[in-house]
This record gives sequence, C-alpha cells and structure tokens, in this order.
Amino acid sequence: MTTVNAFPLAQPVSSLPSHDAIIQTIVGVATFDLNGLPKEYFITADNKQTNWVQLVFQALGLKSLLLSSLKLEGFQHITIDLQQQSAIVVRGRDNYIAVLMKSRITFASLAEADQFSHWVRQFESQVLRQHDRFIVA
Repeated sequence: MTTVNAFPLAQPVSSLPSHDAIIQTIVGVATFDLNGLPKEYFITADNKQTNWVQLVFQALGLKSLLLSSLKLEGFQHITIDLQQQSAIVVRGRDNYIAVLMKSRITFASLAEADQFSHWVRQFESQVLRQHDRFIVA
C-alpha cells in the first residue's frame, strides 16, 4: 500500500461501513485505463469539481515512472490525502478506479484497506450511471 500525504493524517477508520453508507461518503469517481489516461468522470451534487482527477492522473504517471525505473511490482491501491478529502485509487483487472471521499480517511490496517479496495473493484460504470447519486461529468 502506498500513501501520498499532502497534509497530516486524519483519524484512522476502524471498520468498513455498509455499502449504502460508503456510497454516501463518495463525492466523485473517475476511471482510468491501464496507461493512466482518464476515461470517465462521475460527480455528485455534493461536489461538482473534477480538479482532483488531475492529481490522480499525475500520481498514476509517477507510479508508472517509478515502477519502470526501479523494477518494482505493481500496487493494488494508493491514497492521496487532500486538504479535506481523500482520493483512493484502486487497480482493477483492466483499469484504475479512483474514488473521492467526502472527508479524509486512513485505514486502521492493511486488511481494512484491502477490504475497501475489493469493494471499489466491484464498481461498474453502468451501476454508477444508473445510481441517482452519480452524474456523468
């Protein structure tokens, strides 16, 4: 697990909330291809900004550079802590999924982070398009 912190860490999350509770804490979703290029953005009425996607794009580019130059293995997820929010990027089978959380979070354990990553991988663009909370940007 790699964490990029732009600000001091928030309080750790001790356990994952329910599916509906997690959905309510997500204020943006973006998908990227395996080259790190953005494919789709989803916003919510809570947050219509997409500028956070640029940070994710840059982090994915940096990841590619580091992996190729240092011969490191891939990652499953990264957390980018912003001033008041966290963007969590998860590697899927054929894409990257980035979710912008309403507030900053940290995971209490690697197991909890892995559990959240697994949950994010279940996101399908079609489901997001049909969910009344998410708007295609």
